[in-house]
Amino acid sequence: MNQYQEIKQGEKGAWLSIGAYIVLSVIKLAAGYVFASAALVADGYNNLTDIIASTAVLIGLRISQKPPDEDHPYGHFRAETIAALVASFIMATVGIQVLISAANSLFATEHEAPGMLSAWVALASAVCMAGVYMYNRRLAQRINNQALMAAAKDNLSDALVSVGAAVGIFGSQLGLPWLDPVAALAVGFIICKTAWEIFYSSTHALTDGFNEKELNSLRGTIERTQGVRFIKDIKARVHGSNVLLDVVVMVDPQLSLVESHRISDEIEKRMERKHNIMSVHVHVEPLVPEEASKIAGN
Repeated sequence: MNQYQEIKQGEKGAWLSIGAYIVLSVIKLAAGYVFASAALVADGYNNLTDIIASTAVLIGLRISQKPPDEDHPYGHFRAETIAALVASFIMATVGIQVLISAANSLFATEHEAPGMLSAWVALASAVCMAGVYMYNRRLAQRINNQALMAAAKDNLSDALVSVGAAVGIFGSQLGLPWLDPVAALAVGFIICKTAWEIFYSSTHALTDGFNEKELNSLRGTIERTQGVRFIKDIKARVHGSNVLLDVVVMVDPQLSLVESHRISDEIEKRMERKHNIMSVHVHVEPLVPEEASKIAGN
């Protein structure tokens, strides 16, 4: 299965999330207003944003399947990252609105205890979203898709949000009605936290940031390649769910062009086999005495 087919597989997870969020948001908002649960209403609005966020991920997956062209020689894979960035803004906006609404409810003079049925709605929703999370996580791991993995993490946070809403509702039934708006506040904070995490990872990737530990792991694999004497430079960046790697290696100056090319091919094969990196640019240079003395001095 090539990378475009893998992205196509990822659409299944996005569609599953959209369908689940549509059904759950309607049920939660209806039950929240009928049974006067601020936490369940907040959870319902959270799922509304998740519909938009999952749709953005789906659009990103669709665009990223477009083949390379004159304007995009590396393909359109970063559409996934841009879609996740847009989704983070949408989630943050609604999260702030939920926090404001919950704060107003918390400081109200009277608190109405929500109906018990709303708590069972929240728990059923948590079970449903846990199932969606497990499906999307397994699919994302199988096809190595970061956008779908981000959606899976959002599914998990939604399951936890629903559990928190249920706890608040059960607490209000025990004579602590203020627990419901407090749970709504917790929902708002979780929405904002998830939005920040998606925003940070997206902007880090779009500005060509790369995990230093992962880069050191790539360096170690290249250094253990037979014929590589020294790594002069190594750079990596994330392109959607792919990694683009550029490395300059120094080899014995007595090697022929064919032998140097063999080392380059071996590095590419090891990167694909061990790290699932398909796009590797290797530049080979001779390790001349001047360079060797500099290395020894360092």
